[in-house]
Amino acid sequence: MKENSLKMFLFLSEILGRRVLDARGEVVGKVVDMKARLGELFPKINFLCLKARGARNPFLINWEDVQTINENIIKLKEKSIEKTSPVETEQMEILLAKEILDKQVVDTLGAKVERVNDVHLLSSEGELRIVHVDIGLRGILRRLRWTRWVDAITNWLFAYQVKDKLISVKHIQPVASDPERKTLKLTVTLRKLSEIHPSDLADILEELDKHERKAVFESLDVETAAETLEEVDPKVGIALIESEAEPVASDILEEMAPDEAVDLLLSLPEEKKEKLIQEMDKDVREKLRELLKFSEGTAGSIMTVEYLSLPQDRTVKEAMEQFKGSTDPLETTSYIYLTDEGEKLTGVATLRQLILNPPEKKLFELMNKDIVKLNINDDVDEVAHSFKKYKFMALPVVDDENHLKGIITLRDAVDAAFPEFQD
Repeated sequence: MKENSLKMFLFLSEILGRRVLDARGEVVGKVVDMKARLGELFPKINFLCLKARGARNPFLINWEDVQTINENIIKLKEKSIEKTSPVETEQMEILLAKEILDKQVVDTLGAKVERVNDVHLLSSEGELRIVHVDIGLRGILRRLRWTRWVDAITNWLFAYQVKDKLISVKHIQPVASDPERKTLKLTVTLRKLSEIHPSDLADILEELDKHERKAVFESLDVETAAETLEEVDPKVGIALIESEAEPVASDILEEMAPDEAVDLLLSLPEEKKEKLIQEMDKDVREKLRELLKFSEGTAGSIMTVEYLSLPQDRTVKEAMEQFKGSTDPLETTSYIYLTDEGEKLTGVATLRQLILNPPEKKLFELMNKDIVKLNINDDVDEVAHSFKKYKFMALPVVDDENHLKGIITLRDAVDAAFPEFQD
């Protein structure tokens, strides 16, 4: 409100549809939207978007021309009104009703997706600014004009009133630029997206529509994007990788666990798959090509090549140094697999054995020679049976000549045997 108004706060839903009168009391039009300029902590409204009766297109009125906002009408100042048409937004401008209402907000504190139901505004010193977005039920009731009778019922029955659920606009920012201005993509920045567990990020992505999902995914760093792709629904993961530029998609796939990356690559068209592989570093490219050779449903197709392995004549000290230098998850580094000069599997040592033995001791002196192992051609049912029987976190995979080719983790074995439980 401008002059002589006691009400300092109002909602966008309360302004939409109001009649706008000029200084003579003649109707200029009805409010259909409001335009704000971004860049400030609390963005300022700079235009009203009006539509006159019978007119096809809306037009803009500068906020500076507004005299007062009363219950049902907005009154303009005495000077001649300058109309701007058509309604367009520049790079740092936004239409509240069109580009904020009903858009999804990623609540990174609660790791979930919310929807903007209303916009909370503050009138101060002749200016109108955005201060909150309302993501609660009351915002919906307000837009439907149901708040009065719903309050009456809840107060009568429960002595309770539905509350506003507001998020400060200072915690909201675009996830990614949208040059085509098709939709506003917002995120609550109470926590960085990279700080959310990948499983929660995967849930968020699955709830968003494809445009907003792409925007959120593109805002992630490569490592976080890779971890999230390992958790997301395979169909969503394929769509995200296909939507990325090939160099970026290759970087993300390189960061993924090799077996997870292979699962995605196998779902892509052959030409796309080859282009992505060609973009990768040589070492990663060779690992993935090796994994792609194995038939689907075999141990070779679900194994990972990220594991700890050393020649059996190395010392405990050397093994510990390799363990300390690894960034792989614990499930792939709990065991150290030992080989002979011909790269054949001869034994396995546990982290516990390394800790309890002196640094100078040779690995072949403490290794377990009675090894439970899988063949690259074993089917997933045999893999699952071995894990159920022996209760290991991971099992080595060898070829017919006993050469160590990779390992399978318990999680990958379960996912392969029971794909319905992956979601």
